Amino acid sequence: MTAHIIAACRSAVVPRGGAFSALSLDALGAPVLRAALSQAGITSNQVDEVILSNAIGGGGNPARLVSLAAGLPDHVAGLSIDRQCAGGLDALLLAKALVESGAAQIVVAGGVESYSRRPQRLRTFADGRPPQPYDQPPFTPWPDRDPDMAEAADKLAQTSGIDRAAQDDWAIRSHAKALTAAPYDGEILSLEGQDRDPFARQLSPALAARAKVVSGTITAANMAVAADGAAFCVVVSEQMYRRLGHKGIALLGGATRGHAPDMPALAPVAAIDAALKTTGMRVRDITSTEVMEAFAVQAIACVQGAGLNPERVNTGGGALARGHPIGASGTVNAVRLYHTLLAEGGKGLAAIAAAGGIATALMLSA
Repeated sequence: MTAHIIAACRSAVVPRGGAFSALSLDALGAPVLRAALSQAGITSNQVDEVILSNAIGGGGNPARLVSLAAGLPDHVAGLSIDRQCAGGLDALLLAKALVESGAAQIVVAGGVESYSRRPQRLRTFADGRPPQPYDQPPFTPWPDRDPDMAEAADKLAQTSGIDRAAQDDWAIRSHAKALTAAPYDGEILSLEGQDRDPFARQLSPALAARAKVVSGTITAANMAVAADGAAFCVVVSEQMYRRLGHKGIALLGGATRGHAPDMPALAPVAAIDAALKTTGMRVRDITSTEVMEAFAVQAIACVQGAGLNPERVNTGGGALARGHPIGASGTVNAVRLYHTLLAEGGKGLAAIAAAGGIATALMLSA
């Protein structure tokens, strides 16, 4: 039995403080969820479960919040997960497990992140010191192996010999591809007047050279900006797929793997290898790939380490040209891959790294 994706929809990805800055998490996610159901020709009463990835919200089961806001019936409980950047793909793998086990027939899976409306975090202390605000929570119990993400990316650049020029060139090409590749029909729901990713621009070598340095070779030009966005896929069982008679994409499988926590950007290589073995596919079988570009160096190292064909990677641009709505980013890539395979056929791979040294890879087939 194979799970199938029969609809996939996302919002535009908008840098924080932009057009989505006034939208609460449910106001951002609910319209996209409804659009995915409409695309699938499924009523809200048919949905068994909603699985939602969210990384920096305030907790409280945002899957339930978005489900209710989208008008789903009370019996849809909603399941929220936080595996940071990888969560958007993990939600799809969980949906696959539910429908293939027989526990559900129709699951809506995806991610929503509002960087603009994220709550403030305060760290408390046992000695009575006043609470202190923080952005990055601990991802390991060892501070010396829990680096800042930009510092970890620069360390990867140094150890792998990927210089700033190569990173800037990757970023420039990501923007160029995004500017020339229009969204597929049904890929992006127009929301707050945004019907395509607004961040993509004419990034030149001169502009990249002037970009603010964040850490060593990592600059504001070759790392993704924090962003707001939502994305959902409708995943159904083989039985439901045949009953509905939709053209869809098979969700073949995938894998999540851990790696050294102080070198998180290399984790996708192990996840991709495991996903290929799980599905019986080979690298040469892959016709389209969506690799997360949280940092250009991470994407380059992933492509090289996994032996991927760079000409088939992020053909419509990546997160460097869109932005990074953390918990939604994996599903954003999956939505893009779904529509690419519908239009072009073939087999596809989506992969993403996450803080703490983990990554998830997902395999799809037309």
